[in-house]
Amino acid sequence: MSIPLFDCWLANRFINRIAHKTAFALVMLLCVLWSAAFALHRPPPPAAVAAVFEEWPSEWDGVPLRPLALSEVEQRFAQQFPGAIARLTDGEQMLVLRQVHTSTRMLHPAADCYRALGYGIAQARLERDVHARLWRCFTAERHGAQKMRICERIVDAQGDAFTDTSAWYWAAASGRSHGPWQAVTLARRIE
Repeated sequence: MSIPLFDCWLANRFINRIAHKTAFALVMLLCVLWSAAFALHRPPPPAAVAAVFEEWPSEWDGVPLRPLALSEVEQRFAQQFPGAIARLTDGEQMLVLRQVHTSTRMLHPAADCYRALGYGIAQARLERDVHARLWRCFTAERHGAQKMRICERIVDAQGDAFTDTSAWYWAAASGRSHGPWQAVTLARRIE
């Protein structure tokens, strides 16, 4: 007795569908297991935020700093920020320091803040300062306001620096960079 050609084709198609569905299910299971394993290896959040806080610096590059009050908007933001925020000045420039205790999307590029305030951003580039530190810098200008030169960087507990907030976030979230982290934004008026 011979099996009709159509019946063989139908059986073969049925077997292929089952094989594809099984392979898809196995791939999905591997994805779930991979995610679970990643979550288990992720460092736990700090038990007490106050325990890891370090004092703000009293000087910057050898020049004494004095604290500035946070604006009302900055105070509201700081209440939900996973760390601490301070504004200081050395008389020539303003420093915004953020100590961050966990990976967070609340730490975003300074250019985003300035754009939200109505500034145009230009001349964005990486620069090294006189101490060979690498910074992401840009010029911010708004009609009726003075032009500003802004530079920023993020440094982790091991001294590794990031000039890109997204690169910092993924390094922190994956455990390749460990905190607490200090994000420094320098703002200086320019002519």
